[in-house]
Amino acid sequence: MAVHLLAHGLGGRTDLPMDGLTAIAGGGVAIAASFLALTVAWRRPRLFPDDGRPLPRRLARALDARALTVAGRTVAFAATALVVVVALTGPPTDRRNLAPWALFVTFWVGLVPVSVLCGPVWRRVNPVRGLYAVLVRAWPYGSRRYPSHLGYWPAAGWLACFVWLELVAPNRSDPRLVGALILGYALVNVFLALVYGTAWFERGDGFEVYSTLMARMCVVGRRADGALVLRTPLTGLMRGVPEPGLVAVACVLVGSTGFDGVTRTTYWRDNVDPGSLVAGTAGLAAAIGGVTLLYLAATRATATLTGEPAGVPPVRFAATLLPIALGYTVAHYFSFFLLEGQMTVILASDPYGTGLNLLGSAGHRVDYAAVPPWVTALVQVNAIVLGHVAATIAAHDLALRDRTAGHAARGQLPIAAAMVALTCAGLFALLSG
Repeated sequence: MAVHLLAHGLGGRTDLPMDGLTAIAGGGVAIAASFLALTVAWRRPRLFPDDGRPLPRRLARALDARALTVAGRTVAFAATALVVVVALTGPPTDRRNLAPWALFVTFWVGLVPVSVLCGPVWRRVNPVRGLYAVLVRAWPYGSRRYPSHLGYWPAAGWLACFVWLELVAPNRSDPRLVGALILGYALVNVFLALVYGTAWFERGDGFEVYSTLMARMCVVGRRADGALVLRTPLTGLMRGVPEPGLVAVACVLVGSTGFDGVTRTTYWRDNVDPGSLVAGTAGLAAAIGGVTLLYLAATRATATLTGEPAGVPPVRFAATLLPIALGYTVAHYFSFFLLEGQMTVILASDPYGTGLNLLGSAGHRVDYAAVPPWVTALVQVNAIVLGHVAATIAAHDLALRDRTAGHAARGQLPIAAAMVALTCAGLFALLSG
């Protein structure tokens, strides 16, 4: 049984060059000011998903090469297999076992910056896709059509279960549990892919959906004609018709990260038993539910102000929640990834504690001085504020596609108010540790 639970690093919050109240008020004012500036200076759509400068042909061909896909998938499969084997047969505690650090830090947190900087990487290297590609040749049944009404709902379910395991479940860093989780994830997703084809990975695989959605903010994107282009990051949020479940995925990501921040506050620690399964589950559900209700209320108010007919699905602005999810992730996991993430490299050098030193890092300790607290603090605050500013810009540009500038500005008031509320709440949780 694991004796040491992985703790998300949120250090540096008391080292801000301003007091907490000033930071919270300043963040809210920044969002309100950005909205007012948009209504004056941004009066026509400027973000078009098919804009962008094509990459040089040789570079585009190299990035699209099948050999690169095969190599990436092979490395990902080998790394996953190593983590599973070490999880099930290696040291029994997370202090000495590679698996919990590889899953909860390197993979889960690292998936976001890699996807935002490099594109939908996990879709490209997903080892479960590779396993499916091998097994499908021997599968005697034809795949069924993936039900369109499900949309991203299965992925939202996967992600909700995973964040519950990550943030609430007891003994979540037990290496044996981590190994069983990875195996279960692979088996279930391969089976469902054999039933529904690759559409399952695109809509139902929580990790692949997470990576693909975050990759919409990558500066390298793909136009409708398939060409790879350099683009303004937010243009990727303008593409496509919103699908069922997209709101749920976005709210799970924002709400769960917000809940992680709440659990680090003095208010939570002084009043809630950190080991209470009921309190943790209820808190996580309340955080996700609160974000969902705020979003739905804002979109309903927008529909009322703009005279839209009742029953219009509240999914038009769902993708604009993704910059908020990115900002929250950077804010809450920046120091965690750079500091605690060192454990993956340290333990990978000697997975079984037999005296090996494969990477030259065996026996090293985490260097907590690698990132100064003031740097962490500034990154955290700015990530939340800039994430909401980006979401406000994307929502405004999207609204201009259907309305005049004045009509769009009036309709965006509830969305802007929701952004201000989320900014203040996020900063409050961040600064109350």
